[in-house]
Amino acid sequence: MLEQPSINSQQILCCHNIALRSYLLTFCVCLQQIIKVFSEDGVGKVVEVPADMTARDVCQFLVYKNHCLDDNCWSLVEHHSLLGLERCLEDHELVVPVQACMSPESKFLFRKNYAKYEFFRNPLNFFPEQMVAWCQETNGSIPQSRLLQNFLNSSSCPEIQGFLYMKETGRKSWKKLYMFLRRSGLYYSTKGMSKEPRHLQLLSDLEESNVFTVTTGRKMHNAPTDYQFCIKPSKGRTEQKELKMLCAEDEQSRTCWMTAFRLLKFGILLYQNYKSPHQRKTAISNFTTPVRSVSENSLVAMDFSGRTGRVIDSPVEAQSAAMEEGHTWRKRSQRMNVLGSPSPLHPSPLSSVNVDFAFMSPVIHRTQLWFHGRIMREESHRMIMQQGQVDGLFLLRDSQSNPKAFVLTLCHHQKIKHFQILPFEEDSQVFFSLDDGFTKFTDLIHLVEFYQLNRGILPCKLKHPCTMVAF
Repeated sequence: MLEQPSINSQQILCCHNIALRSYLLTFCVCLQQIIKVFSEDGVGKVVEVPADMTARDVCQFLVYKNHCLDDNCWSLVEHHSLLGLERCLEDHELVVPVQACMSPESKFLFRKNYAKYEFFRNPLNFFPEQMVAWCQETNGSIPQSRLLQNFLNSSSCPEIQGFLYMKETGRKSWKKLYMFLRRSGLYYSTKGMSKEPRHLQLLSDLEESNVFTVTTGRKMHNAPTDYQFCIKPSKGRTEQKELKMLCAEDEQSRTCWMTAFRLLKFGILLYQNYKSPHQRKTAISNFTTPVRSVSENSLVAMDFSGRTGRVIDSPVEAQSAAMEEGHTWRKRSQRMNVLGSPSPLHPSPLSSVNVDFAFMSPVIHRTQLWFHGRIMREESHRMIMQQGQVDGLFLLRDSQSNPKAFVLTLCHHQKIKHFQILPFEEDSQVFFSLDDGFTKFTDLIHLVEFYQLNRGILPCKLKHPCTMVAF
């Protein structure tokens, strides 16, 4: 009769450890979630994330993987194509719970948003005095610091008020109502502009809702203006009938309502997101490395003609070195034209009026992030609006009306303006100008660099390039 093999305590402990490691591995795998993020050209990237990964963490990962400039303006956008809604997730929001409430047709987008924290820098541009209740009570004499403190301080009671159009449930008609946004929710008055409690009806609370921009245009909902926004429940998948469709009179008032909604809901968390952009969670510490980022204040002139480089302190010498480098670059660029012909940076003499100036313009500008080729005027509007209507946000594109010209699209005071860049011939060379030839440039790159430093005829300097990322 065979004897049973004896099992000592060490073997039992070893088996127990193996089982425990297997359980922990299974548990960790369960904590990992798969999300898919799309760039603006429609290409998707699958990302495996832990359950506690925030929107900022995902953006940092995508910035690193795609070699983007890390300027803390990237956002993860919750996009609902069937509902025609989208919003930028707050940096501190957990991504996995948000995805759990999204329908299969919805998706995440990776996009720039320069306006994400702009209200901390210029609060008075976002909150008109006539819309902030306590501003009216103090005759509008409120400093910027106190304006934001009242929104961030949970013990204060700021209130946004004004007229909004509300879409009636199950109907295509809209009703103009006087509304009040408070910490407790969004209310409308059933009797004119009355603030008496018996006349106030709760439309939506803030805790269980999020505010979205409407992307489908005014025709789909028969909206009275172009400035629509929507309040959508944050829990569970939402049907059309559960949406609170609203419409403002202009872009400034819509921005005020939507910004105040975010501030009153998230409060000090938004300020912490704004003040600590470089704090990263340990969840991404294993792949986070310094990403290239250039500050305007860190640029200095250098001379590398000798064995070792040296900083050029003299402004005159620095300017001379820059001009010499520019001449060298132009000579080299004649052999680097992507079309296989001599670079049009130095075009040949014009012998005919039928010469195509557009072809002779420098092709190198087409590699710049701010140049978007032959997009339509409406598309340039859409891109500027999506990336935040802040002062100095700009892009360049081919002109639709003049094939020899280009157009600068620029945002200023939440309005989008267009400036035509025309070609000029002088001494058998082609130049480009925004001011009818008064200030001329040999290529569009020099033109952009000039107006980044000088306002010139523009309402403001060029500050933020409107870019699109391709995965």
